[in-house]
Amino acid sequence: MQGARAAEVYGSETADRATQAMDVLIVEDNDALGRIWESHLVRQGMHVTRVQSADDAIAEIGARPVDVIVLNLVLKSGSAFAISDYAAYRRPSAKVIFVTNTTFFSDGSIFRHSANACAFLRSSTPPDDLAALVAHYGAA
Repeated sequence: MQGARAAEVYGSETADRATQAMDVLIVEDNDALGRIWESHLVRQGMHVTRVQSADDAIAEIGARPVDVIVLNLVLKSGSAFAISDYAAYRRPSAKVIFVTNTTFFSDGSIFRHSANACAFLRSSTPPDDLAALVAHYGAA
C-alpha cells in the first residue's frame, strides 16, 4: 500500500515511511558474505550500508536512522553487544537480526541479552531468506 491510500488507512507518518526505502545496516567482517547479503537486500529496494567493525557500526547508527541491523555476533573488531546496546539507546525502533557461524546462543538466550534482537540465524542462511526476514521486521 503506497502513497495516498496508505495515508488514508494509517496516517501521514506511516504513508511517508511506506514510500521510502527501508534503511538496513549490515555489520559483517567477512567482505564476501556482506556483499552477497547487500546485493540481495538492494534488489528488494532497500537502502543498505555495510560496515566491518563495531566502531563503524556505531558511527552509522549515530549518524542516521536505521530500520534493521544485520549483525554478526562474533566480530573481529569490536563487540556485537556494544552495537546492539547502542542501537537500543540511539535508535530504539531498530530491530537487530543476529547472525553467526558458531553455536553460541543456539539455545535462544540471545533474546535475553539483547532487547532489540528479533531473529537469530546461521551465517549460512540463504540470502533470500535473510532478505525476507529483514523485510518482515523492517516493516513492523
